[in-house]
Amino acid sequence: MDYLAAVVFVTLALATLLLRLVFRWRHGGAFEPRLPPGSRGLPLVGETLEFFTASPTLELLPFFRRRLERYGPIFRTRLVGEDMVVSLDPEFSARVLQQEERAFQIWYPSSFMRVFGADNIISALGPLHRHMRSLMLRLFGPESLRLVLLRDVHRSARAELRSWLGRPDVEVRTATSRMIFGVTAKKLISHDDAAAQGSLWKCFDACTRGLLAFPLRVPGTAFYKCMQGRERVMKMLRQQLGERRSAGEREAVDFFDVVIDEMEKPGSEMTESIALDLLFLMLFASHETTSIGLTAVLKFLTDSPKALQELTEEHENIQKRRADPDSEITWEEYKSMKFTSDVIHEALRLSNIAAVVFRKAKQDVQIKGYTIPQGSKIMICPSAAHMNPRVYEDPSVFNPWRWKDIPEPVGGTKDFMVFGGGVRLCVGADFAKLQMSIFLHCLLTKYRWNAISGGTMVFYPGLRFPDGFHIHLLPKD
Repeated sequence: MDYLAAVVFVTLALATLLLRLVFRWRHGGAFEPRLPPGSRGLPLVGETLEFFTASPTLELLPFFRRRLERYGPIFRTRLVGEDMVVSLDPEFSARVLQQEERAFQIWYPSSFMRVFGADNIISALGPLHRHMRSLMLRLFGPESLRLVLLRDVHRSARAELRSWLGRPDVEVRTATSRMIFGVTAKKLISHDDAAAQGSLWKCFDACTRGLLAFPLRVPGTAFYKCMQGRERVMKMLRQQLGERRSAGEREAVDFFDVVIDEMEKPGSEMTESIALDLLFLMLFASHETTSIGLTAVLKFLTDSPKALQELTEEHENIQKRRADPDSEITWEEYKSMKFTSDVIHEALRLSNIAAVVFRKAKQDVQIKGYTIPQGSKIMICPSAAHMNPRVYEDPSVFNPWRWKDIPEPVGGTKDFMVFGGGVRLCVGADFAKLQMSIFLHCLLTKYRWNAISGGTMVFYPGLRFPDGFHIHLLPKD
């Protein structure tokens, strides 16, 4: 009997110890009331599988919504092998973005760094980041937009739309992605992707599809194809870099030459690795998010005849005021597109193309009774701000008129984080809005369209159109 009692006691003790170990794993060690609440999920995978579950709704992702209801707007989780603090609190999120280089610094999961490279601008800090940003503004700054890119984007949009006529089916996301990539590839590296049968674009398209996929590098997976795409692009960029540097003296004809000039300055921090990662990121970011945003705009307009009618009238009135209706658009005409701007902002608010933003705490941070320890990884969720019913009435409804009496959002605010915020505000934000505006002008003044199929918007966690958005383009009557 004593032996049996001893066995029962030991069994219960081991079971209790096991339960305590599981609890400590799920809740991040010894429970400290000052830390945000949350769970680490399952061993190894954490809560990653639920995070990557597709959601066919414009509302806050179920992963975030369930934890908001359970823990509140600031909580802990474990995703892709990393313990993180998640912020669904707009004020705290804005504080994190605005206080970079003081209380916070840039950080991204290792899967992102594998795609974009360890030396890219999104991981650069301090003076190096500011210098790289200033180089990018030579291409995407106001002067270049007004004097060069406005003309190039207008010509590209007109040519692209002409090519859609007579085609029974145009998938908008793919077609606009190729169009925008064609413009940026020429400006960045003098590459004519149309002549190359879209070979470079295909590599970046694979990167797009795999960037926010589960980071499993196994043949056949989206992430594996993503990394293959990166390797092909980097091989081409290295080859072109070697050819240009061996050619001797040259005039700067594109951004690649600007970068090489920086590399060759005495004492320059612009290494070959930094230069190539910078070019890769610019080629990726300058076209893909814009094409997804533009596809969302067309989908929302298709479903909102009233908005489509008012937007069409704005662009027809601009055209009527010209002496020559077919003349190239002017900077003043572009800046007069107020309702166009409202439509774009509303579509981007709902699309939440930048699904998450990452940072790391440089010191202990106090927020709403919680302590976020130094070194903590932080995930900001912009959609929590964009879908806040206290700021946006009926937040899941496409309503561009809500922006009518609101000044143009310049930079990021706690309620509008489409282009990030703080020192990391997207360099290409104005370029993206210009491309969408000019494309809409060319489309609405000469054409109409019928939706054929697709158009379903799914967040995974970033926005995707799994069935595309297929239209048939027709000339105006």
